[in-house]
Amino acid sequence: MRSGGSNADERLLFTVAYRQHAATVSGYLRSQGLADPEAVTQDVFLALFPRLPEISGGADGLRALLFSIAHARVVDHHRRRSTAPSVSEYDPESDLRTTHSAEDIALASHSHVQVLLQSLPDDYREVLALRIIADLSLDGTAQIMGKSTGAVKQLQRRALAALRTQLIMNAESTP
Repeated sequence: MRSGGSNADERLLFTVAYRQHAATVSGYLRSQGLADPEAVTQDVFLALFPRLPEISGGADGLRALLFSIAHARVVDHHRRRSTAPSVSEYDPESDLRTTHSAEDIALASHSHVQVLLQSLPDDYREVLALRIIADLSLDGTAQIMGKSTGAVKQLQRRALAALRTQLIMNAESTP
């Protein structure tokens, strides 16, 4: 996956990488609770561009580097958020509109998924985001999380079991 140093090759590689991975990176960032995942996605790709000549390992190496950068941005976001004042969320009860817009419906669906994910422990949420949303291998996920491959496999199994339990409990509690 080395670009060979040519600016044209690097631009082409960057364009292909962006087209193939921008939506997945954005989804990963969104699943981690970032307020503006699109802006952070742009930051991830801006950080990727100067590192293109260093990439090795083919498409897997590129994807691992992308999600390593994205993971670092998530960690930075959570560190900043822990020291920043809290921001109040949109209150639909005070909204005077009488019909729900498509955006409201999409946000409600997104909100339900966010609630499910946020109720999971951080490690569970992280492993699910990296393995399912980012579609990283066990080895790539282990490298990013700083854990062994076996630990990641076990963590993913437990995370899916916890998510399954929550979904069953939610289904039983709704009429």
